[in-house]
Amino acid sequence: MTTTRPEWKSAPVWFIGAGPGDPELITVKGARMIAEADLVLYAGSLVPTVIIEGAKESATIMDSAPMSLEETHAAVVETVRKGGTVARVHTGDPSLYGAIREQMRLLDKEDIGYGTIPGVTASFAAAAASATSLTVPEESQSVIITRLEGRTPVPETEKLRDMAKHRCAMAIYLSAAHPKRLVEELRAGGLEDDIVVVVAYRVGWPEQKIVRTTIGNLCETVAEHNLTRQTVFLVLPGEDNEEHFSKLYDAGFLHGFRN
Repeated sequence: MTTTRPEWKSAPVWFIGAGPGDPELITVKGARMIAEADLVLYAGSLVPTVIIEGAKESATIMDSAPMSLEETHAAVVETVRKGGTVARVHTGDPSLYGAIREQMRLLDKEDIGYGTIPGVTASFAAAAASATSLTVPEESQSVIITRLEGRTPVPETEKLRDMAKHRCAMAIYLSAAHPKRLVEELRAGGLEDDIVVVVAYRVGWPEQKIVRTTIGNLCETVAEHNLTRQTVFLVLPGEDNEEHFSKLYDAGFLHGFRN
């Protein structure tokens, strides 16, 4: 059953995807909501301060990095109860590893309306920065977004080695601290050492690093460039140095917009 929440159009709380770091990669709507908000609550460990510089002078700006869920929720509720609006700013896209579910549940209990503004996630920014197509005609038509198991468990059915068996493009987050285990899982999934991997560190930040390597050289690449946190890996089995062209612009491929 589909439900709608018309109050979202004028919701007092907005979860905003700030993008990967480049202040020009936030949406127009996201920037506007930050500019209008009475409370700007942002993840300071991941969101550069330039993103929230557009907040109005009277706004309260809080870094949520050292705060607990209960503390951030209390700040949001206090602002809303006073008639204010809140911009809850997350890195990348808030729907991906963004911990918004628990925040939304608490707002539901308080009967406080909220909405979400999507953002550019790091894997898509990394693909753009490295001139990479995640899908390759006839070779790879799917993208898996996943991570290694760490302090946050991964379901048994989503182990990295099992994801690798599909041999489609993979965007692997939150795994840079364990490159050796990452390589072991990819190999266990049947991926060969010469498969291309794009390693992207702090995409969109001034210190951005984009390195093209292979599964076999991945550990050395991570160590050489000292890549730890805020690194995403694009594993690309479809990159075989062969020419693969889409049918879309093939003169012989007829469709509704081509006679």
